[in-house]
Amino acid sequence: MKFAWRDQTHVLLDVEQRAPSAPFAYIVTPNVDHVVRIQHARSDLWPMYRNAWITLCDSRILGRLAARADMALPIVPGSDLTVALFREVIRPDDRIAVIGGSSGAIDKLRESFGLTNLVHHNPPMGFIHDTAATQDAVQFAIEARARYTFIAVGSPQQEILAYRIRRTGQATGVGLCVGASLQFLTDEQTRAPRIVQKMCMEWLFRLLSDPRRLWRRYLVEGPLIFEIARQWRLRSAA
Repeated sequence: MKFAWRDQTHVLLDVEQRAPSAPFAYIVTPNVDHVVRIQHARSDLWPMYRNAWITLCDSRILGRLAARADMALPIVPGSDLTVALFREVIRPDDRIAVIGGSSGAIDKLRESFGLTNLVHHNPPMGFIHDTAATQDAVQFAIEARARYTFIAVGSPQQEILAYRIRRTGQATGVGLCVGASLQFLTDEQTRAPRIVQKMCMEWLFRLLSDPRRLWRRYLVEGPLIFEIARQWRLRSAA
């Protein structure tokens, strides 16, 4: 992962200063789950991350592992970045496209921020395995001509989709792979309290909120990050 060594303030400036008509470029925010997946199960996903415009570290745990290797890796959680974009950068008349999310959340987003130029497309569950449905989502992004495109269909679907949109060479603006960030922003989901986040325990908060769906991610797959980090340190020292 080629993480950007930039804090949230500088990333916001990068996004704001990019011309609306510039070719589509996207931002990814890998966390522990992303790194474990790509190292142990889905090496085919490397191009999706290597072709991203900006790669931000979403995980305080990754940040602490980097610190053990004397690397001061900036932490820019995708959910924090999303909130800051809507509150500080996006103007009511900016062209916004959202892929994923419920119609109720989109209505609340429009109302909360006075957005007058927002378009929405919600692909079906598992769309990334359906060629026609994926192409519909890609075409939506192209035709939207949005300044900011929020892709909220979960990982790795959102990274795959962003990569395919970019490869067409026909879309414009900035794409952001935001996961559940819009659900936090519209109160469809409750995010862990700030003190829990700072303690690197947000994963436990999420696990307890939905154990049936998340137990394997956090209790079986997540701990593999420590072996990945150990192997990385050994290779770096060689």
